[in-house]
Amino acid sequence: MQCACIAAALIFGSVPERVRFVPGMVFILVWTTVVYDFVAYWSWSNHGWIRNFGCLKEISNLTSTDYHPYCHQGAYDFSGGGPIHIASGFSGLAYCLVLGKRRHVHVEHHSLVNVMLGTGILWFGWFAGSGGAAGASNTRAAVASTNTTIAGAAGALSWAIFDYFGTRKLSALSFCSGAVAGLVAISSAAGFVAPWAALIIGIASSFVCALWTRVKRQFKKRFGFDDTFAAFSVHGCGGVVGYVLTGVFAQKWVAKLDGTKIDGGGIDGNGVQVYYQIVAAAAIVSAYSL
Repeated sequence: MQCACIAAALIFGSVPERVRFVPGMVFILVWTTVVYDFVAYWSWSNHGWIRNFGCLKEISNLTSTDYHPYCHQGAYDFSGGGPIHIASGFSGLAYCLVLGKRRHVHVEHHSLVNVMLGTGILWFGWFAGSGGAAGASNTRAAVASTNTTIAGAAGALSWAIFDYFGTRKLSALSFCSGAVAGLVAISSAAGFVAPWAALIIGIASSFVCALWTRVKRQFKKRFGFDDTFAAFSVHGCGGVVGYVLTGVFAQKWVAKLDGTKIDGGGIDGNGVQVYYQIVAAAAIVSAYSL
């Protein structure tokens, strides 16, 4: 339920100053029921087809009386990169395109003190999401928390440096945006990758999100694309980057820290895992949310 609340709230980062309170409540009820509940079940349930993508053919050939131990050879998602970030990010994109741009644009990012304070609180809370997803106080939870910090820090510094080359100024807003991009990307991978891979994921996500944030200005002029607080730019794009890279960098030994057995990712010689991640992220979660 907490994940559903977070996912629904993220959508409204794309449409502030355009939605009244009561219609917004109705939208949240419909969206969580029709989109989030299904995607979360597909991704995390023992019977979810995204989680069992690798053995769908065998399952489809069974009769109703056959028993089949679900293989759990599908897309990896440790703490909500798909159901929370990708789903809400792409839904925010659809929502802002339907509503159109704001009639009156107020001053944005008017208090960087509050932005930095909120980012710090968010970062602290992310440990509960990533580390807590292990379900126990164990070594895997410690690795997930470590990866969270590394990816967030790498993303923050990368975005700030990226913007510096364009503006010749070090921006606190860029730092905070990069931190969130890194945290979003590591959500899928936190309990599957080594700390060195978390560094790469944070940098890659920050670069892609920062690049899209610049490109979207052209879309804003042509199509009325007004993703006000970058819900799609950070959560949608960053979620997809992290989701796909999880299939590249997932390793058996990380999951085995709490006894979980996986086939690993591309780095462990299981290249098909990248395919699973791409299908789940692009063709399923993203398309369904739109």
